[in-house]
This record gives sequence, structure tokens and C-alpha cells, in this order.
Amino acid sequence: MLKSLSSNNRTAFDIVNIVAGLGLFISPWLFGFAAETYAAWNAWIIGAAITLIAVAALYAFYEAEEWCNLVLGLWAVVAPWILGFSAVTAAMWAHVIVGLVVAALAAGSIWFSHNHPLSTA
Repeated sequence: MLKSLSSNNRTAFDIVNIVAGLGLFISPWLFGFAAETYAAWNAWIIGAAITLIAVAALYAFYEAEEWCNLVLGLWAVVAPWILGFSAVTAAMWAHVIVGLVVAALAAGSIWFSHNHPLSTA
């Protein structure tokens, strides 16, 4: 369980992850790369997975959910080059931005769960 991160902050992190996941999910239609098979399917699958994991974390928090979102976020960042759609600029940037946001929030949540902040007393 998180020791140093309040439940309100965890909730805010999860809500941002839900918005980011939904943003990635709708990005093929929003930015016009739905015809790019690898880019679109990756956005739909990873966006849905990020969203579902964040919703599950809102319901009952487990650290494993943060690790899953960290992995999914990192995958979203590197997927354009691994799957070969880095030339599709809209798809590449949608994946990179969402991936960085999700990975940063997950890493921060994991870090705060294991490290107590310095005392202010």
C-alpha cells in the first residue's frame, strides 16, 4: 500500500491515467490514423488497457496496477519504432506523449509508495 502518497493524490493520478488512456484510445479517429493498422490497433489496445487498469486502481489500489501501467506507458513510448509507425507523426506523438504521462505517474506512485518524504516537522 502507499505510505506517503495520500488517497486523494492516488485518485488524481488514476483519473489522469484514465483520461490519458481514453485519449490514446480515441486518437486514431481524432488524429486520422485509423487506417494505419499497427498504430491504430496499438492505440486501441494500450489505451483500453491503461484505462481499465486505472479504473481498477480507483476501486481497490494494488501496487501491481502501477507496475502494469509503468510497463504499458514505456511500451507506448517505444512502440512507434518497434512496430514501424514512427513516420506517422500524429500516431507517434500520441503514443509518446501518453506513454510518458502514464509512465511518469506510475513511476512516481511506485517511488512514493517505497520512500517516505522528508519530514517537515
